[in-house]
Amino acid sequence: MKKAMTLSYEVGDNLYLNLTNQCSCNCVFCIRKNDDGAYGSDPLWLEHEPSLQEFQDDLSKRDFSKYQEIVFCGYGEPTMRLDFVCELANWLKSVHPDICLRLNTNGLADIYSPSQNGKAGQLISNCFQKVSVSLNAGDSETYLRVTNPKNKPDNAYRTMLEFALTCKANGLDVSFTVVDVISPEEIQLAQQVADDLKIPLHIRNYIS
Repeated sequence: MKKAMTLSYEVGDNLYLNLTNQCSCNCVFCIRKNDDGAYGSDPLWLEHEPSLQEFQDDLSKRDFSKYQEIVFCGYGEPTMRLDFVCELANWLKSVHPDICLRLNTNGLADIYSPSQNGKAGQLISNCFQKVSVSLNAGDSETYLRVTNPKNKPDNAYRTMLEFALTCKANGLDVSFTVVDVISPEEIQLAQQVADDLKIPLHIRNYIS
């Protein structure tokens, strides 16, 4: 495991932010099992949790006119630092008001950031324009098997769906993702869930 302080890296026309290595899940397809980085980046294992000042210093070197979106993610789950994520997003909006901010999340903040009392979706909606939520399955049983959330909470799948719906109801551009480690039949079930909720689903290829 190579550690560094890679706070931002480019993927196509977007800039990705590496917010934390903490994660509430241990997904069977997690890229962290196979590499120290993503999409050709430098190592993404952080030496410590980066501060707002560290991100401000890092991002001040970037030409934001190059990017279509700023993507909040991490070599982990960004909402494990939910308050910090919103603080950084609000700062970015203040200095680059026209940039599109997207959050990539597993949608479980209301379980693992319990101080929000079910309001994580509302909080996110005040900071971002887009949210990509890891659907990962078409039913709770498959979801628990594929994502392995900490302590296997029975309400994990429902909480993730409710988070996505809250974001959608508050005007965000919401999408689901699923990784093709599950069977075609399970992917079809996930597609049906997404269609029923009227949220687009993107199927991602597993990166070995």
